Amino acid sequence: MISKAKIKFIHQLEHKKQRVQQQLFVAEGPKVVGDLIKKSTPRLVVALDSWLSSKHFDSSVEVCSVTGDELRKVSFLQHPQDVVALFPINDNEEILPNASKELILALDGVQDPGNLGTIIRIADWFGISHIVCSQTTADVYNPKVVQATMGSIARVTLHYTDLQTYIGSQKNDVPVYGTLLDGNNIYKDTLSQNGIIVMGNEGNGISPEIRRMVNHRILIPNYPEGRDTAESLNVAIATAITCAEFRRPK
Repeated sequence: MISKAKIKFIHQLEHKKQRVQQQLFVAEGPKVVGDLIKKSTPRLVVALDSWLSSKHFDSSVEVCSVTGDELRKVSFLQHPQDVVALFPINDNEEILPNASKELILALDGVQDPGNLGTIIRIADWFGISHIVCSQTTADVYNPKVVQATMGSIARVTLHYTDLQTYIGSQKNDVPVYGTLLDGNNIYKDTLSQNGIIVMGNEGNGISPEIRRMVNHRILIPNYPEGRDTAESLNVAIATAITCAEFRRPK
């Protein structure tokens, strides 16, 4: 049984202002919740008995057993998936990753929640542990982003900061890659195993300020060259192709 007040509280977390105020975010489904539980203790779990029967939580976790109808009232999904849970938000802004030691994704104004969630999932697949985001990038704790990560939010850390300042703080020999129309063919270029890969906004690409900081311009060419084709690739698809090339054995 779950109270109307608790349902209202959960739905308020759809809004960033409430997530920041409460320092909580919503996760749904056995996969996403299961992966997050390995890393963090939830504050609240709302689930069907069939899911709860194989789980054990300590006394610090509030657990609500609900019916299917009640779960539908709680869920943000069209088709609820057994469990909804609230997890604490982690503040990762102060511990920024060192791009001279590993490969970092940098997102310059990626605003679509589905794209951001998919990019997090891509980063997880290709072993990229950190994504540095501009302040104009979508909020990682948006329920749509969390759902689109399919659990990868538990393994990839996002940092929100001033992207110019972050890139400028790296050593001079750190490569900064950016996908640009005047770039070198990514399939022929030499790519490093460390540095920063900048992906830009869905409509405007990489901002002029960040573009000036890119010292390795790369291009995903269309095929065949010169053919009339789509204007551009979806940013999540472009990220997948780019990361795959960086991980390809040379």
